Amino acid sequence: MKKFLMAIAGSAVLVLGACGGGGEDDAGEAGGDGGGDTGGETYDAAAAEETYQANCAQCHGENLEGASGPALPGGNSQEDIVSMIENGGSGMPPNIVEGDEAENVAAWLADQ
Repeated sequence: MKKFLMAIAGSAVLVLGACGGGGEDDAGEAGGDGGGDTGGETYDAAAAEETYQANCAQCHGENLEGASGPALPGGNSQEDIVSMIENGGSGMPPNIVEGDEAENVAAWLADQ
């Protein structure tokens, strides 16, 4: 059981990756053509950051560095991030953000 939980924790770190340490999108403009795999879609960066701060930052840190939850390193696809948001795991509750809001924050995280 312990190995299973550690595997889930490790995959959570990979799945919710997004810490690039770089700057933010310009004044909340839509992005989506950066380093992550957002499928060519655009997103509302200001809304995504607001969603992240309200629902995710308490565990994953103000700057994606990790707090009581894992840091969010980059390199994960929007699809993988949405899956983790929907299914939860490793202490993260499922559906903490839903629908278009989840898609938007996942696109933003994939692009970090």
